[in-house]
Amino acid sequence: MSRPNILFVFSDQQRWDTVGCYGYRPSLTPELDRMAAEGVWFEHAFTCQPVCGPARAALQTGRYPAEIGVFTNNRLLPPTERTIAHALADAGYEVGYVGKWHLSSCGPRDGPDSFRTRPVPPERRGGYRDYWVASDTLEYTSHSYDGHMFDADMRQVDFPPGRFRADCVTDFALDFLRRPHPRPFFLFISYLEPHHQNDHQRFEGPHGSRQRFGHYPVPADLLGHPGDWQDNWADYLGCINSLDTNLGRLRAELAAQGLAENTLVIYTSDHGCHFRTRNGEYKRSCHESSLRIPLIACGPGWQGGRKVSDLISLIDVPPTLVTAAGMKPPATMRGRPLQELLDGTARDWPQEVFAQISESHVGRAIRTARWKYSVRAPEPRGDRPGSDVYLEDFLYDLSQDPFEQTNLIADPAYAQTRRELAATLKRRMVEAGEKEPEIRPA
Repeated sequence: MSRPNILFVFSDQQRWDTVGCYGYRPSLTPELDRMAAEGVWFEHAFTCQPVCGPARAALQTGRYPAEIGVFTNNRLLPPTERTIAHALADAGYEVGYVGKWHLSSCGPRDGPDSFRTRPVPPERRGGYRDYWVASDTLEYTSHSYDGHMFDADMRQVDFPPGRFRADCVTDFALDFLRRPHPRPFFLFISYLEPHHQNDHQRFEGPHGSRQRFGHYPVPADLLGHPGDWQDNWADYLGCINSLDTNLGRLRAELAAQGLAENTLVIYTSDHGCHFRTRNGEYKRSCHESSLRIPLIACGPGWQGGRKVSDLISLIDVPPTLVTAAGMKPPATMRGRPLQELLDGTARDWPQEVFAQISESHVGRAIRTARWKYSVRAPEPRGDRPGSDVYLEDFLYDLSQDPFEQTNLIADPAYAQTRRELAATLKRRMVEAGEKEPEIRPA
């Protein structure tokens, strides 16, 4: 079989527990559930940075955000960084990008290095050179039913009036799929949904979302906590249902073009959402609602309806993509190809995932099968790459407290557990290119 095409479908701020195969009922994701039944789904997948730009930087490069200087939003992905687009283009792939980029701006919002509302120049597109319809920060150039992106020639491309944004993004992706493809392709589709609409300070689902989904269940970690989930949950689910419908449009087009049998489709998200129940905004915390994401793949080599229960990280996705294209991942990539878990070649697979946290605070966290352990820098500013000293912040026993309601960080009964987890966290920080810090007890 020839090298597969790769269609990467990326949502923004989507919790794992909104997908039917992960247990949400009634299911509003029949297409994702079908993908899981045909392919492979990863039960315990996590972001490595619960903020949009840093997570995207890690996904594009395979390196941790603090390592490459993109540890908060509004930081330029260094043009010297090698991305998955560069790697696949060098291997003969056609590489295209549609949707939200969020890696080209830095400096003041109205300054010369801000592209929030301006077209991204080619040198800031991370190597996506064959097809480009995108905005750096899509939430600044659109709303749910209006807006625009920019094409490869930096021309504004308006959304049709009255058409939902996720449908418009999909329309451009379908345009790419309908083109002749003499080479294998890698298309990265980056939706804004279900991210909240910044200037409106709310989530915006398709019209009718409140009526359709207002009675749907609310996750237990949100119930009983202040936040804004009460006013937004139905619209959030409406966004996810729209993404699922659009995934179905993409897969149907692959079938219509005779591409389905040799196209790997991967679906995941940059981070989750806690609806202001854990801090003053929506993510940027160590909690499952921030860190845990869906990850489902289907295509050649990814078949059989398999569930993988090992802990995996977004940092593992870049080497997975490179491996799928028939290449060996570069040594700069920090993760490991997920193919090792499918073909039985995995040796010493990590027993924890590691996350860097920024903006709300400078934090570091690990999640094992049982424990969540997180520390934070003593200085309140979250706009620094790291710290020499951290204070213990959160400890949850997920086997007894899966919704993270009881913080055990100051409980003397868990002192030995905290020492062991601190040692593991330090090791993971060093492996991520950081200095070993001092971790002080709570």
